[in-house]
Amino acid sequence: MKILVVEDEDTIREVVAAYLNQAGFTTMEAEDGEKALELLDKNSFDLIVLDLNLPKVDGIEVCKTVRKTSKIPIIMLTARVEEIDELIGLESGADDYVKKPFKPSVLVARIKALLRRTKSSEEKIKVGELIIDPEKMKIKKNEDSLEFTTTQFNILYTLAKEPGKVFTRDKLLDSAYDSSLPPDILDRTIDAHIKAIRKKIEENTRKPKYILTVIGKGYKFSEEV
Repeated sequence: MKILVVEDEDTIREVVAAYLNQAGFTTMEAEDGEKALELLDKNSFDLIVLDLNLPKVDGIEVCKTVRKTSKIPIIMLTARVEEIDELIGLESGADDYVKKPFKPSVLVARIKALLRRTKSSEEKIKVGELIIDPEKMKIKKNEDSLEFTTTQFNILYTLAKEPGKVFTRDKLLDSAYDSSLPPDILDRTIDAHIKAIRKKIEENTRKPKYILTVIGKGYKFSEEV
């Protein structure tokens, strides 16, 4: 499997690439967003490790550009501690994020977990106007294909499999992330993902018919669709 490592700090980029190579992955490197987009245009990758703060073209813009044509898994690296930046990164289409400083071994574990979640043999779900196909990682609404990140897909599929069941944010985190990994993903990250999913599947996000909020509990998929 081939991974693109995009990081402007030479030491971090080289260490990450070395750990990934040792883990059996093939890597290519880019030191800025412009170079990353050039490599993405000419090569096929299975996952992108993407720094948020990049020269020339920043990580969020790279992520948004990639999402226009691809569902490739993206892990965002960020040194920013402000919660809003993390949520913006996820809303731009990232599947996961890792805060700097981090242990390279932890990043490799997150990458392996994310790649595992891209593979599924479960059955497709047809509900309302939606067709959710885990084998192909595709979602259609009225025969129109919708673009979802891997994490967004996993959350929606988890909810849709058991309509009426209330899932806490922790339970949804477990479905979207490997629970053996460090628990630095915030509950509000799930809220950001739910917001993004609703924009894609709901006619009216203020009055959703598919994903319902259970105040003080979490979320559930409607039984009345």
